[in-house]
Amino acid sequence: MKSADLDDFAREHGISLTRPSPDSGEVPISDEAKRKVLDALGVNVPVKAGASTSSEAVSGKTITKKTAKKKIAQSYLPEFLGNSRIWGISLQLYELRSARNWGIGDFEDLSAMANLVGSLGADFIGLNPLHAPFLADPNRCSPYEPSNRQQLNPLYIAVDKVPGFASNDALEKTLEELRGTELVDYTRVAQAKLTALREIWKGWMKASTDDPDYASEDFEAFILQGGDVLRLHALFEIISASMGERGTGTGWQAWPEDFQAPDSPTVKDFAAENADEIRFHMWLQWLAHRQLTQAAERARKAGLRVGLYLDLAVGEAVDGSATWSERDVYLSTATVGSPPDPFATEGQDWHLAAFHPSAIASGRNSPYRRMVSAAMRYAGAIRIDHAAALRRLFLVPLDSRPDGGAYVDYPQDELLQILADASGEYKCLVIGEDLGMLPEGLQDDLSEAQILSYRILSYERDEDSFKPAEVYPTLALACISTHDHQTLAGWWRGADIKVRAEHGIVPPEVTEKHVEERKHERQDLKDALEEAGAEPPERLPPKTANEERLSDLVVSAHRFIAKTPSLLAAVRLADLTSEKKPTNIPGTSDSYPNWKPKLSVPLEDLPDVPLLQKIAEAMREERPKT
Repeated sequence: MKSADLDDFAREHGISLTRPSPDSGEVPISDEAKRKVLDALGVNVPVKAGASTSSEAVSGKTITKKTAKKKIAQSYLPEFLGNSRIWGISLQLYELRSARNWGIGDFEDLSAMANLVGSLGADFIGLNPLHAPFLADPNRCSPYEPSNRQQLNPLYIAVDKVPGFASNDALEKTLEELRGTELVDYTRVAQAKLTALREIWKGWMKASTDDPDYASEDFEAFILQGGDVLRLHALFEIISASMGERGTGTGWQAWPEDFQAPDSPTVKDFAAENADEIRFHMWLQWLAHRQLTQAAERARKAGLRVGLYLDLAVGEAVDGSATWSERDVYLSTATVGSPPDPFATEGQDWHLAAFHPSAIASGRNSPYRRMVSAAMRYAGAIRIDHAAALRRLFLVPLDSRPDGGAYVDYPQDELLQILADASGEYKCLVIGEDLGMLPEGLQDDLSEAQILSYRILSYERDEDSFKPAEVYPTLALACISTHDHQTLAGWWRGADIKVRAEHGIVPPEVTEKHVEERKHERQDLKDALEEAGAEPPERLPPKTANEERLSDLVVSAHRFIAKTPSLLAAVRLADLTSEKKPTNIPGTSDSYPNWKPKLSVPLEDLPDVPLLQKIAEAMREERPKT
């Protein structure tokens, strides 16, 4: 096939012929990349040129090109947002310390946080993704690389609240040690929790319980409702544990071939031999479901009008439960990533499995509908990580570098319709993380769909200064920082620049440029705060200032985002407790303990943190409940 004909064929299947470059704008993708991405989509490239058609077979399914733009479906917005601007607190659930948890924040801690957040006058709690991880490999702990987005993380179960739990001296000693660590010790936490839960499980079905929250009839109904999706996830967990014990590997791609397909005779025999263990893992999912449901109810009772705000990862691990049990709806020879940019000059491969564009929205019970519904059932709001995926994903073939990938179109109209339908059913508003390189017009489409934009203070700049508060969009969530950023105090000190240099993420000459730019950004921020009437300190604090000297500036910055027209404003708990250890440093894996640092302040002491009270007061003044 000639290059020109290959271009036509690639376009016909939604493949962009160019990608961004940090140095030269758009650059063409190679013919090799086009062929590899077409192969990942299951498309056979003709040897000879042929006339392109409006519809092509792809892996047994058909994608028809749209010629006219449809009216965009609108997602749910609660009525009270018609005359209210609200605020909430965002946090990583695992980072919470408490006197009773098991070395990791849990659903009981979340309930306690709901009471605190409600008492401060806030309306939501924003959380990291709660998706199921690899239980047999607890150190694979990134919430953004889960094993399955339709299931929950059992490590968040508050074991001491499960009927039938009994402690002992040895366990209490272990728990004291786990509570005292600076980082979440996922391996020991998993061992302690699963050991205790197995003891409870032994007598669970024989014992009767008067607790209506844990009725055995509800468990049976949960299994029936979960169907094959739940059963196969449980089956994956026990095979994963078995293979991990053998040293084979916990991800299915490392398993013997006869275990790699869930419908193989070997797997069926294994399932029959381990029926009780399958029920145990389904029971873990039910416990997590019951406790998260209870936490959502506590949030509503505490006066949080939105309640829980849950995050959705953009994809799943390539070797996890989801891709093993539903192989046909995922791409198998390309992963999700991003093209080169100024902060990642070679591009990024996130090693996440993507839904096949022809399968993602297919049928009344589509994979995308099931995935968003799994979060919306508990939430008053969800955040879609990497909202650009509603229109396109950057796919990297398995044997290519990230700069050898290409953008591929996804069925935006159908996905927005699914979000509209599901959000209406669950009364759940939708936020789209619309940062980074976005396709033209996407933000306008999301706005028309009533999906809130995601605006981070440090990103809201034009060529010369920070954008004024009044130009923030109304249909948006405004915030100071997220899990991928330093706190505002850390940003002021240039901690983000320092860690990127220390971990070799950017070259020295770029670091020098960023250091110089930060000097101007500090003054620009103070000017923006003054212009907004956010009451910044009279003098710029030095970049070496400690948290106490920076507190007035931090309060002022939060007052700034509270003054924006944006319907939602999120205050990060790490900013309130002046954390110095970042949650996550993008671009690192082995060199930093991402997703493990705990808060420096226990949950019980949070009400006494002066900065928390000052910022809450500022948020209430600017966004009173009406």
